[in-house]
Amino acid sequence: MADPTALPPGFLDQLQQFLNVGGPVVWILLGFSVIALSIVLLKIWQFTLLRPESSPRLEYSLGLWRADRTDEALEGLKGQGPIYELVALAMVGLQNGGDTPLLRDELERVATLRLNQLRAFLRPLEVIAMLSPLLGLLGTVLGMIGAFQQMEIAGNQVDPSVLSGGIWQALLTTAVGIAVAIPVTLAHSWLERKTERVAALMSDSVTRVFTSAPALQHQAASEALRRAA
Repeated sequence: MADPTALPPGFLDQLQQFLNVGGPVVWILLGFSVIALSIVLLKIWQFTLLRPESSPRLEYSLGLWRADRTDEALEGLKGQGPIYELVALAMVGLQNGGDTPLLRDELERVATLRLNQLRAFLRPLEVIAMLSPLLGLLGTVLGMIGAFQQMEIAGNQVDPSVLSGGIWQALLTTAVGIAVAIPVTLAHSWLERKTERVAALMSDSVTRVFTSAPALQHQAASEALRRAA
């Protein structure tokens, strides 16, 4: 019984032929594709591990916070993703009577740090997506230059195979460049959009913590006045 994971006959030979015909440009594009695939897999693993968009207990904890059950709210935020960490930091800061401008600066610092971690390696993906078509175009130009140089050397004894070989190299490098650029662009856009959603959810959640804080502070102040009286 044939192994379903086995490569088709002649696949490696055909791949080697493509690499030989395409020259250094195809080798560079192949390296780009390996780097891009590694980055995408790494980012998928990171997002899966952190689950930054997952918020099953966030609404419940915010409800407890509005009900002045801070300890229970903080308990529900333990061991979660970056949004939970930021919300918990805001709750603790307001509970301890921290200075609001300083607390907001600290929250902004932590949010920027966490978002930068989520955006890590997205820039190389963007660069690969931009450079791949340009490298394919470079291979096209080099292939045509080589073909016309061979035609000039041959003079009147022009061999059509020389011209067709140059065109073959040109078309191959263009196709490989586009084939690398399209999925990398899609992956970059998808990961960038996920990071933007996390940033929006961070901002919304922290704002809801602050908008609920004045009522809690007023309640605490009233209780303090009653004790003093």
